[in-house]
Amino acid sequence: MQVTKMANLRWAFQCGSWVPTQAEWALAAQCVQPEEKERIGRFVFKKDAKSAMVGRLLLRKAIADTLHIPYNDIRLARTEKGKPYLTNAVPANFARFNFNISHQGDWAVLAAEPTRQVGVDVMKIELSRGNKSVTEFLDTFQRQFTVQEMRTIKAPLTEKGQLAMFYRHWCLKESYVKALGIGIGFTLQRLDFCINTHELSTQTIVQDTQVLVDNESDESWIFEETCLDQDHCVVTACKCDEQCNRKETTGHSPCHPFVVQTINTLLSGAQTQSGEDIQYWERFCEKLEQPTGR
Repeated sequence: MQVTKMANLRWAFQCGSWVPTQAEWALAAQCVQPEEKERIGRFVFKKDAKSAMVGRLLLRKAIADTLHIPYNDIRLARTEKGKPYLTNAVPANFARFNFNISHQGDWAVLAAEPTRQVGVDVMKIELSRGNKSVTEFLDTFQRQFTVQEMRTIKAPLTEKGQLAMFYRHWCLKESYVKALGIGIGFTLQRLDFCINTHELSTQTIVQDTQVLVDNESDESWIFEETCLDQDHCVVTACKCDEQCNRKETTGHSPCHPFVVQTINTLLSGAQTQSGEDIQYWERFCEKLEQPTGR
């Protein structure tokens, strides 16, 4: 079996601007596992259904391209905490290959690594519905952040800057938790992130943020931080252990920028697992794009 040598993947898809044609949605639905197709169909809004569908297509494309497992043979399952994993046997040199996805706002993203544990999180920088002010919004999350983190979050002079710093911290914490696959139940205040580079942009990838876990510095983690556009930040967390090359997790290794995918690239090489379902498309068309007022 031929295996791609490097699998440090960083892929992104702009779900917010994707208006699926009948042919695209029908083919996409045929290319995911039946239970996932059913789960996606239960979403109330188009926005959520599109993001979930793209997430599955990103996973299947990454696995097929990297491990060269026949598309129809790929079998994905979920841990008790909801993290997707591959149930297929893989080549010995890719036994530690792992991946993670995230979708929020207008984007869906995937990160994959050949050996390192990986988690990824993307967030749209916006004030959540129901909050009258940024101050009120931030105060509802006091228990999720340390005193130092909250001080850093509130340091910017503008509300937009404070929101950006909040979501950056949130992505840092979520990417860490998702890399470990532990999900809900982990006390986020156990993590204390120290931001060294205060501005993120679409042109750079920041790697100098440090983390304390239970007040102890943990240098086995590296966090790749960047922006997909002016309204979305994304963080990829990678953990190195004894079986990894530690040099790969320091500033000595190149960063991996996100490569924007199209629906055509995601569906290229895909194989259908079921017949076309016209009613699936019709039910999708009946949905609202998103909740009213958004």
